[in-house]
Amino acid sequence: MSLRRRLPQLLLTTALLGALLGSPAAAASRPPVPLRVVTYNVHAGAGADNVFDLDRQTAELRSLEADVIGLQEVDRHWGARSEWRDLAGELAERLGMYVFFAPIYSLDPAEPGGPRAEYGVAVLSRYRILSAENHEITRLSTQDPNPAPAPAPGFGEVVVRVKGQPVHVYVTHLDYRPDPAVRVAQVADTRRIMAEDRGPKVLLGDFNAEPGAPELAPLWAELTDAGPGAPTFPAQDPVKRIDYVAVSKAAQVRRAWVPESVASDHRAVVADLVLRGR
Repeated sequence: MSLRRRLPQLLLTTALLGALLGSPAAAASRPPVPLRVVTYNVHAGAGADNVFDLDRQTAELRSLEADVIGLQEVDRHWGARSEWRDLAGELAERLGMYVFFAPIYSLDPAEPGGPRAEYGVAVLSRYRILSAENHEITRLSTQDPNPAPAPAPGFGEVVVRVKGQPVHVYVTHLDYRPDPAVRVAQVADTRRIMAEDRGPKVLLGDFNAEPGAPELAPLWAELTDAGPGAPTFPAQDPVKRIDYVAVSKAAQVRRAWVPESVASDHRAVVADLVLRGR
């Protein structure tokens, strides 16, 4: 049979194959994609002893062999406590990872022409960051002597492509005050932002509330708490679990653990995930 006579048959076969591969059944048959994620409140580079030591935190993070890391309490030229350094940038360089820093506060430089003094959250990723955004959520500023709840930045989101699979990763630090009112608003903001995205979603953060707190209940209606149930704060003798890895239904938790460490005043949470077929 000549190529000209076979061409319509080949085109039909190609179309059918494409439709089959794009079907839900074909997507479900694709091999699962592993992803190790970490959330870690780095306490502006200081350990449980309040001594600034970025080498210690670098070693801790390197030992976890993570693909994606969410960091909270990150200084960027903020002040003397962190030697005016860019902590997210330095950690990313040392670990050979891409970085996105999402400031909560961005203040004028101490000296004209100097870098802005910033404090916030960050995402480090072994995978290239395709897009990034610093969302606003409700906050009660620590820089205002008479604060009122208002939208402010510091809810970071990145999209990374993991072996062909786009994954939305969010990093957050919720309000620390005993009154849960601001956290209630922050959870509502978080759900609204995440609802705009499709596919696997991973939320990393210091929620400043334990799993059974009423203000977190709406999150657990939509996300899975990776656990593992071990407390994370304070690092020396932890009694509270306030640091989380939470995932959408498109990601399955294979295992999770809390490494023993005093490199910060929090312990990290590590989770091995499996991303389901697209």
